[in-house]
Amino acid sequence: MKRYRVTLRPRAEADLFDLYRHIAEEGGHEAAGAYVDRIEAAFTALQIFPQRGTRRDDIRQGLRTMGFERRATIVFQVRKSEVVIVRIFYGGQDFERALRR
Repeated sequence: MKRYRVTLRPRAEADLFDLYRHIAEEGGHEAAGAYVDRIEAAFTALQIFPQRGTRRDDIRQGLRTMGFERRATIVFQVRKSEVVIVRIFYGGQDFERALRR
């Protein structure tokens, strides 16, 4: 079975840190760490099943989105041997608008 390498773009890394800070302020560092760990596990699952989520060619060719625990949207692209995490949106952020800019 083919395994894809998962990488995060710098903006996706920043999104993850921002998300951690936001959750830590509201619910503490333990809750924030656990949530980020679960998101990272979702990234790892893309190594084996990269075609998850919904194709969003209407926004950008090859873009896919995947909901995460009803609160976050993971935006990614699948390449030959790599899954690139483009952005992570949280709490109802308008990801379509942000990605069309």
